[in-house]
Amino acid sequence: MRVACLTFWFYDYTIQMANELARHTEVLLLLPDYRSEEYQASIDPAVKVHLFGYSQCAGRFGPSCYPMLKDIVAAIDDFAPDVVHFQVNNPMLCPLLPMLRKYPLVATFHDIEPHPGEDRLLDIGSLLYRLTLFVSRGLPERIFVHGKVLRETLVKDYRVKREIVHVIPIGEHEVAPFVKFAENDPGPDGRRVLFFGRIHRYKGLDCLIRAEPLITHEVPDARIVIAGTGEEFGRYEEAMAGRDAFEVYNYRIPYEEGARLFEQASVVALPYIEASQSGVIPTAYGFRRPVVVTDVGSLPEVVDDGVTGYVVPPRDPEALAAAIVRLLKDPEGCRRMGEQGYAKLKTDMAWSTIVGSLLAVYREVASARGRRGVPADEAFTDAAPLPGNKR
Repeated sequence: MRVACLTFWFYDYTIQMANELARHTEVLLLLPDYRSEEYQASIDPAVKVHLFGYSQCAGRFGPSCYPMLKDIVAAIDDFAPDVVHFQVNNPMLCPLLPMLRKYPLVATFHDIEPHPGEDRLLDIGSLLYRLTLFVSRGLPERIFVHGKVLRETLVKDYRVKREIVHVIPIGEHEVAPFVKFAENDPGPDGRRVLFFGRIHRYKGLDCLIRAEPLITHEVPDARIVIAGTGEEFGRYEEAMAGRDAFEVYNYRIPYEEGARLFEQASVVALPYIEASQSGVIPTAYGFRRPVVVTDVGSLPEVVDDGVTGYVVPPRDPEALAAAIVRLLKDPEGCRRMGEQGYAKLKTDMAWSTIVGSLLAVYREVASARGRRGVPADEAFTDAAPLPGNKR
């Protein structure tokens, strides 16, 4: 069996997926040349790689992108895959997917609708994003999402047939690039709460800022570490003015520095007011750190409340502060929950677990199309058996 894995973003996610798939089948990984030096070393030698010229059209949707799209199609045609699996993340998919209709298409939606504050009326970028979501819902024969809540949204709000939507864990996304810089994990540096990643209104950072006095009242030496960039940061600075409990790194955090911040943290906080899923959770688990998340989207589906962290209501500074304080006052509980998060990452969320679901769907859609002339009941016996499975 041959699988072409295509992405314009989510580099680490797609690479980890391709690396594991390559243990069982032939894989072509199609990646943009933009920032390629950052991720090429993490690609398994068994994966065939094709870099396409995203930087040549400056990542802008328009006529200048046609040579890149033509190159992608030619590379896929040369590989002759049984399935094309793409990540929904770029308006380039709008003209590209119709060009690939001769192959069974499978999509992974990381977000199934725009986040609040990112969907601006009459903004060309927002309109293209909505068009991308629409095209990506209509053309694939199967869709993967990272949670049952997300599947229900697709089915009920967008009328996608339930039988074509499959739930898989988010996997070890954005773990390896950070963990490779870990320094034998000396343990938390004081009592530090880490907010990490893109900063936008839906991330609920203002709720964490409002929770800070409640946290430091109970744990006077607690530090709130904010690391990342995104929207204009001024309103957040204003809200925390005069408070010395905050430590701010308002820029794109390199992996090496990110590793240090996760190692120093006692707790990782995700006070989101809306979400699909988050790569921050598996990264926290990779560093054996417990998380405090809000009950939005499918975040609670990867957090075992009271086991790998705590789940609290959104927009509730008191509940957020109480959960964080509970962990900061219990270092042994923090350590235990962090270990349990790491165990979850390496079992339920492991790519070796996820790939079984991927291959089953690939076989189903390719057999239905009669790819490579293989009868459905004999299809793809060339794929290596999954660990623990008998053929």
